[in-house]
Amino acid sequence: MPASTAPPGGASRAVRISAPGGTPLLVEVARQEPGPGSVRIAVEACGVCHSDLLISAGFLPGTTYPVTPGHEIAGRIDALGEGVEGWRIGDRVAVGWYGGSCGRCDACREGDAVLCPQVSIPGVAYPGGYADSVVVPAMALAAIPDELTAAEAAPLACAGVTVFNALRRSAARPGDTVAILGLGGLGHLGVQFAHAMGFHTVAVARGREKEALAHRLGAARYIDSTAGGVAEALRALGGAKVVLATVTDAAAMGATIDGLGRRGELIVVGVAPEHLKVTAFQLLTGDRKIYGHSSGAAVDTQDTLRFAAQSGVRAWIEEMPLEETAAAVARMTSGRARFRMVLTTGR
Repeated sequence: MPASTAPPGGASRAVRISAPGGTPLLVEVARQEPGPGSVRIAVEACGVCHSDLLISAGFLPGTTYPVTPGHEIAGRIDALGEGVEGWRIGDRVAVGWYGGSCGRCDACREGDAVLCPQVSIPGVAYPGGYADSVVVPAMALAAIPDELTAAEAAPLACAGVTVFNALRRSAARPGDTVAILGLGGLGHLGVQFAHAMGFHTVAVARGREKEALAHRLGAARYIDSTAGGVAEALRALGGAKVVLATVTDAAAMGATIDGLGRRGELIVVGVAPEHLKVTAFQLLTGDRKIYGHSSGAAVDTQDTLRFAAQSGVRAWIEEMPLEETAAAVARMTSGRARFRMVLTTGR
């Protein structure tokens, strides 16, 4: 029998979307018990991510309705399924985009589980974290350090690990010039992580009014992309070892390519619908690279949380109660959030 701090059965709240484009509605659902190898989390906070819109719209294969989105989950374990080892009831945990994997394929065996063909994504493979509780595979858990609140930890489980992992796995080393393209939900974290990792951090965004924000986040230099050529500005700094593109504008990404230095890398983490235009000559000049980076597995999320706790990196968040999910999603969608919306359950 699973171990639990709650009586069997009972009701819980969850946000459901009944059809593509539907309105998020808070409903009462039966509280689920964890099966073998799984745990139940009493959700304290869940970040609202742009990817939730893709899930809610049914763009990801395997999505079935009604959908409960949410893959930036933070809370405490309140029930253990059979066979779960290494975790205890009451442990503070986070779950991100990576919500479990097969454990058998080459990707999993090589430590690249986030690219498992059968990767489980909360909100797709099982109900996500816009709820009072969620049942997840134990392999998806990341421990939350005591220094972080649940609301602080939640957005780091997706947005945070995405930029942290991209930077630490890049060719950049402390002292190298690293440019963060965009100062939104991903970019404001990218600037902080790049500064904390010891890179010469350059923020690139639209408008001179964002310069003060860039420096406050830790940027040593700021480039206003509306004031002139971004590539020329980067070359004036000696060329960037890495440009981390967090925006959703393919043209803005392409405008940085000629600003890459020798063996420089353009790492794409923002999802742009348009084609990225680049010539072979641009890549061969300086042996440049362009590639994408997607999130990370549970151990990467745990590393992100630990690094953030030690370095002081924090997502700038706006909290709203679970009852106001529709308003939180609307604020995120409109671009008015500064910079991540986080739903809280009051636990």
